[in-house]
Amino acid sequence: MTDPDQRVVVPADTREARDASRGVRTDVGAGARRAWERPAVRIAGGFLLPAIIIIAWQVVTTTGMVEPYRLPAPATVLTAGVELAESGVLWTHVAISVQRVLLGFAIGSVIGLAIAGIVGLSKIGDVLLSPTLSAVRAVPSLAWVPLLILWMQIGEESKVTLIAIGAFFPVYTTVASALRHVDPLLVEAGRSFSLSGWSLFRTVQLPAVVPSVVAGLRLALAQAWLFLVAAELIASSMGLGFLLMDSQSNGRVDRIILSIVLLALLGTITNALLVLVEKYLLRRWV
Repeated sequence: MTDPDQRVVVPADTREARDASRGVRTDVGAGARRAWERPAVRIAGGFLLPAIIIIAWQVVTTTGMVEPYRLPAPATVLTAGVELAESGVLWTHVAISVQRVLLGFAIGSVIGLAIAGIVGLSKIGDVLLSPTLSAVRAVPSLAWVPLLILWMQIGEESKVTLIAIGAFFPVYTTVASALRHVDPLLVEAGRSFSLSGWSLFRTVQLPAVVPSVVAGLRLALAQAWLFLVAAELIASSMGLGFLLMDSQSNGRVDRIILSIVLLALLGTITNALLVLVEKYLLRRWV
């Protein structure tokens, strides 16, 4: 019979080998994660899917799977961009659109942060402003265009105002919600050190909502590009949105695709700049 008190003794060298093998597997996994976090790897990985799309695009156009008048080849789109760039028209369209987005984004974000502070930090502000702002937020972007044109005419003011409206709500909703949900224990701890008003906000509440502020700004920037196209499609004589409509009228599918690609590139570049700002703010406040 087997002794019930008998224990299986694992040799020390076997245990060490087993632990070492686990450590190797852990190190390998951590090393793989660190490898994917390297900037060069992230950049190369980010270009992988666009490269696949361009290759597939080239294949379906050269093999005749899609007619050229529906989807021009990548080289045709590139040629259209070179022609517009050499004439100087392309840079004018890009510069005007970028200017409108940055102005509208700046105005809408500043107002959004201010209103979010009022609603998020004040019960009275929340009661008085939240219902109305929620109703205004539900209005589609195109619904504002006729009214803005009537009030401000077909000029830069109406377009920048529409973009500012688009940038306002992501900042307002994100930051106001974050301020409402700041840990009450942190606020009480700050008040125990005689902090109140601006000093309490700057020392306790602002660092707690910095990630939400940056997230709201990034959403607002994406929304600003969406509202830019809405503004320029209807009432504009310059800009990438106007280039889209003008190319549709002239049957220039290559220029339509060029405009879409440029909007995507510009949105990506501006978002990347905000990522750099996010890293700085997180190091500074968090």
